[in-house]
Amino acid sequence: MRLRRGAREGAGTVSVAERADALRSALDIGGDELDPAASEQARAVVDRAVERSALTGGRTVVALAGATGSGKSSLFNRLAGGEVSTISPRRPTTAEAGAAIWGEEDASELLDWLGVHNRHHVPASAEDVDLDGLVLVDLPDFDSRELRHRVEADKILERADVFVWVTDPQKYADARLHDDYLRPLRHHDTVMLLVLNQADRLRQEGGVDQVADDLRRLVREDGAGDHEVIVTSARVGTGLDELRRRIGQVVSARNAAEARLVADLRTRAEQVAEGVAPSTPDLGEGVDRRLHETLKVSSGVPVVLDAVERDYVRQAAQRTGWPFTRWVSGLRPDPLRRLRLGDDRPGPTGIAPSDVRAVLGRSSLPAPTPAARANVQLATRRLGEEAGASLPPRWAEAVLEAASPKEDNLADALDQAVVGVPLRKRAPRWWSVVGVLQLILAVAAVVGLAWLTVLAVLGWFQIPAEALFWGPVPVPLALLVGGLLAGLLVAVLARIAARVGARRRRRHVEHLLDEAIDEVAYQHVRRPITTVLDRHDRTRELLSVAAS
Repeated sequence: MRLRRGAREGAGTVSVAERADALRSALDIGGDELDPAASEQARAVVDRAVERSALTGGRTVVALAGATGSGKSSLFNRLAGGEVSTISPRRPTTAEAGAAIWGEEDASELLDWLGVHNRHHVPASAEDVDLDGLVLVDLPDFDSRELRHRVEADKILERADVFVWVTDPQKYADARLHDDYLRPLRHHDTVMLLVLNQADRLRQEGGVDQVADDLRRLVREDGAGDHEVIVTSARVGTGLDELRRRIGQVVSARNAAEARLVADLRTRAEQVAEGVAPSTPDLGEGVDRRLHETLKVSSGVPVVLDAVERDYVRQAAQRTGWPFTRWVSGLRPDPLRRLRLGDDRPGPTGIAPSDVRAVLGRSSLPAPTPAARANVQLATRRLGEEAGASLPPRWAEAVLEAASPKEDNLADALDQAVVGVPLRKRAPRWWSVVGVLQLILAVAAVVGLAWLTVLAVLGWFQIPAEALFWGPVPVPLALLVGGLLAGLLVAVLARIAARVGARRRRRHVEHLLDEAIDEVAYQHVRRPITTVLDRHDRTRELLSVAAS
């Protein structure tokens, strides 16, 4: 059941329903990170607000509360116009709550909810016209020796709309009244009345004013508001008209129930809010960068980058090297294949081998050393400690736990991140151009060698043959020497260009791997931390709404 919306409190623009919903949501979102006792009490207040709002009618419940012997039952009887509340002849103690009801509106449902069974309907009269709608409850003594009396008094006090605290000259400074009841009611000043009863016992001149002023000071120090003390004497009738008038003002306003619920919700929201910080911290960039670098080393990224650079140079040598020696490059092991990080070019089906490896298993990267694992744990812990440094202990522990993923899960995620990064791209066009040039030069050298060989054989057999000359140099010799020298020069230049390209490829792959490592860090460390911080921030905002 949800509270009915629409009614607004005079003290603000947030309705009872909105406050209750905000407090309930804050408790749900905050969860175990909030103080259990404060959360339990806050949920009880939300439930009471729902129940009280569901009760139809415009009645106001005013509870007369006081210590043993304060004379509240006598006041109750005088206000009700009869012996409604029974007073013990041996000891002035109210054993069971009783209610006096003014007006014709049915109050059965409300009294059942309050748990009050002794009920008395006060006949209508001209002097009580302002009390129409009043349900006046005489409570058992809150300091009674009987536990059941105290339990009943506390139960009804939790549900009453207005408190009338009845004291006497002997017990007005009683610690139980001030510590257990008045001090927690710092938002309830609009639904409280203070009564100093048995004023006729103070016979010395100025004694009543002195005690009333002292009571007013004590209540003000309790934080329960600055109240005017109503001085009464149930025995001689002093102050009864003023008390009846003040109660009539509360009843006529028809907003005491809402004011009481708002005060309860604000009080419990502030109590729960002691378990959250004034603001939500952000993740520190410095610690985050250290975490990234630590994960990068732990996942073997430097090994992969070295392999990428060597692989680029090896492939370039196979495609652009001197054709007569490039076969030697083919004898060298593939540095990426040794790590199970081979060709990443999509096949005919459009699926890259890296995609297959990401599904079928891990790479052959060396496992992180104990030092690397310790560094990862230290980095994640530092991140969690810094993120939760300004939070209360429960929230700080939750952040630290979120920042400590399982080691195996993190290691697998890092390995899969590396496996899933394409380490090779389409071969540069200059490889093909240089490769064709090398083939042309090689063919020229072979042709020159063959030509010279033919000339040598013909000369051996003394067969006349003339060689063509290019200036002073024979063409066959120019082809042979020029092809060999040009091929070697092109190979050297291509190797230099390959190292430049390898460094460029390394930077590109490092950028991709950085993004992959960042994603792992986000999924396994930063996002869990951010989730806790977001819950804290949302809880803080909702509690602020409930306590506003």
